[in-house]
Amino acid sequence: MITETLIKQQFTSFEKIPVTIFNKADDACKSVSNEIASLIRSKQQQSAHAVLGLATGSTPLKIYQELVRMHKEEGLSFKNVISFNLDEYYPLPPESLQSYRHFMQENLFKHIDIDPANCHIPSGQVGLENVKQHCEQYEELIKNVGGIDFQLLGIGRNGHIGFNEPGSHISSVTRLITLDKVTRFDAAAEFNGIANIPRKAITMGVHTVLNAKRIVLLAWGERKAEIVKLAVEGPISDFVPASYLQTHQNTSFVLDEAAAALLTRKKTPWLTEDVIWTNQMIKKAVIHLALSCEKPILKLTNNDYNENGLSSLLVLHGNAYDINIKIFNGLQHTITGWPGGKPNADDTYRPERAEPSRKRVIIFSPHPDDDIISMGGTFQRLADQGHDVHVAYQTSGNIAVADDEAFRFVEFVKDFNIQFKIKSLEADNIYSRSNVFLKQKKNAEPDTSELRFVKGLIRKGEATNTCRFVGIPDENIHFLNLPFYETGTIEKKPIGEDDIHIIASLIQKIKPHQIYAAGDLADPHGTHKVCLDGIFAALNRIKQLDFMKECWLWLYKGAWAEWDIDAIEMAVPMSPEQLLKKRYGIFKHQSQKDGVVFQGTDSREFWQRAEDRNKATAEIYNQLGLAEYEAMEAFVRWHY
Repeated sequence: MITETLIKQQFTSFEKIPVTIFNKADDACKSVSNEIASLIRSKQQQSAHAVLGLATGSTPLKIYQELVRMHKEEGLSFKNVISFNLDEYYPLPPESLQSYRHFMQENLFKHIDIDPANCHIPSGQVGLENVKQHCEQYEELIKNVGGIDFQLLGIGRNGHIGFNEPGSHISSVTRLITLDKVTRFDAAAEFNGIANIPRKAITMGVHTVLNAKRIVLLAWGERKAEIVKLAVEGPISDFVPASYLQTHQNTSFVLDEAAAALLTRKKTPWLTEDVIWTNQMIKKAVIHLALSCEKPILKLTNNDYNENGLSSLLVLHGNAYDINIKIFNGLQHTITGWPGGKPNADDTYRPERAEPSRKRVIIFSPHPDDDIISMGGTFQRLADQGHDVHVAYQTSGNIAVADDEAFRFVEFVKDFNIQFKIKSLEADNIYSRSNVFLKQKKNAEPDTSELRFVKGLIRKGEATNTCRFVGIPDENIHFLNLPFYETGTIEKKPIGEDDIHIIASLIQKIKPHQIYAAGDLADPHGTHKVCLDGIFAALNRIKQLDFMKECWLWLYKGAWAEWDIDAIEMAVPMSPEQLLKKRYGIFKHQSQKDGVVFQGTDSREFWQRAEDRNKATAEIYNQLGLAEYEAMEAFVRWHY
């Protein structure tokens, strides 16, 4: 007979690699930076070199920023550091904006006192006939300095470490490799389209990485959650190269909450430890049980609870029926066709207040289409039900407009002037300058200020057209053009004082009863998260004002994912006709149709992604035994 102790040991052994989870990616980065700094200082005391294996991309960026801060403010010296980067695109010149040499120089090397001769990065320009020799020399360089003391890693959505793509062998060394399609799709934004991405790269091998004395792998955001679970809890497989790290004796995964969300201890914590059965935890467990058993909530039995690790719930809260009824009623109360509150109704069990019957509402949209894509049905409901709805577009979204689309509009102005005999020398000059620039434009090269403005105007016009389609008056449409975004490049500035002031001023002007915002908490480097941080900062600054006591903040998700069912606090159903109207609203954003700039790996257009997501939410509610709707939009209330 298996004892309870043995069962407990089995439950706590899901993770085959040590994992540390932080609430915020920034806190995780500070922790890892401190470890690297301690290593450097320790080696300095020994008059020895500290050999660092370094990664690129957005994941380790905050670490490099913190190390630079330590150098400038705390005197951390890098004179004893030797660095080896994991990889480089091939072929790609070092001066290219996308090269990893350029990345390292701009984000770390030029800001610290490291000897340039000690900074090693695979060459993206070595002749093809010399690649093998170059790779062997790279391995020899690492060996000659005694190996890597500390190796920093990220993880691709396909499980790659470095550019060791699926299929890489555990004994592989530095080599030329063909990039996986997922890797190339994920890099498309940096290269201004997948067609511009090199098909190959030079990378350290798995064996090379595993030879490091210490390895730390970083992962942020919900898009990494699935592959993190496979790497940490799954079998060792060349299908997931990161799983090879299970064989290393000194490896740690450092994650934020979103990247860790699918680990057993987070997804189903009652299987790994004794949990405190709060109402939210009970809701999470019962919904998971129902979906796992493929049963409506009200059909779950005592046996279902006992056989799936939830017997303690029965001990604490009685039989299955009592628990089922409570959770079912709670879910039912999240559903409302009145997102602004139903006038003259008992709102005891409704997600929103009945009063005031006509609410002032601000919908914050990070880009000029997130409002209609993410909550178009709710947007329309609020307008139809007579609320004073304002839409605030936080950024221009100009980098997401294709060059040819922008030039088409510039050309239109030129032809318009010719047709109506309007003389405008400056318009002609803008046309000529734009034509010359676009013909010579390099990958990821920032647009001219004129072209950025044109692209912004295109998206502004589309957003205005959408609001008019919904029924929003022009005076209720606000284009904030937050300064952090206007860099002309994919990489944006951190949220700043000017951004916060703009947001806070609008809120103070309108004095809303409801605020809707993109709640993509799990994307630490994305525009949505930066925009949300700006809203949080603004609300924190003005929350003591009287009108803020009556202001509720509702968070929606972007086009990529939906809230977990157990987290949803307001679900707004849509009929087939309402879903179709939402689609037509999305169609107003013509620049974002038919192959957008940042398509990603998902070939569906935004309206398709939105509909599929909304239908999936409705289907889950139906599976749980609730009413069957065509589609649903979901929201979570944030208490500031």
